[in-house]
Amino acid sequence: MAKVAKTAIKKDPKLAAEAKNYTKVIKAVRSPQTGAYTFKENMIHKDKVKDYLAQVK
Repeated sequence: MAKVAKTAIKKDPKLAAEAKNYTKVIKAVRSPQTGAYTFKENMIHKDKVKDYLAQVK
């Protein structure tokens, strides 16, 4: 079942326009101890995605 959008974004067009500038970034990070992968996820402004991916280890 799909999630319902927040009502504040529906009511205010400025908030809706600003929300479109963010993207969900998911990066797989390997654990040095076990070798298993974990996933780091964040909501990042679309202009800062490359910086975030370079920073996360």
